[in-house]
Amino acid sequence: MKIQKILAPTDLSELSRLGLEYALDLAKGLNAEVTVFHVAEPVELAKYKAHSIQELVERHQEALARFLAENFGELLQAVKVHQKVEIGTPDTSILEEAEKSGNDLIVMSTHGRTGLSHLLMGSVTEKVMRLAPCPVLSVHQPRKK
Repeated sequence: MKIQKILAPTDLSELSRLGLEYALDLAKGLNAEVTVFHVAEPVELAKYKAHSIQELVERHQEALARFLAENFGELLQAVKVHQKVEIGTPDTSILEEAEKSGNDLIVMSTHGRTGLSHLLMGSVTEKVMRLAPCPVLSVHQPRKK
């Protein structure tokens, strides 16, 4: 099976950066394209003092573009990357996007913004691994020596 489309979810945290790096490196080696997918939750309307869902999406699109440019400048030039932001529940939105877009692989960090919410892996990654319509590569942080 040839991997042509990779979905790489991120919550824009330092912990999720490693999953994106794996996805971009893998895509470069396979000549695949990557959709970097960020899900903002509706409760963030108040946090960002956004007046509408569209304004919230635009703020997250800017944050995603900045995150990618600051962390992956060289890789972005070597890989075809699509950026997508949606409002919703992260695990549900990731699963729906993978199904709808026909991704061949999902690559994501085991932990994100909330850190060690579960002993083994984050709850979003756990749900995605269990229900995904395609294989999932979960990337964990290296152990501290």
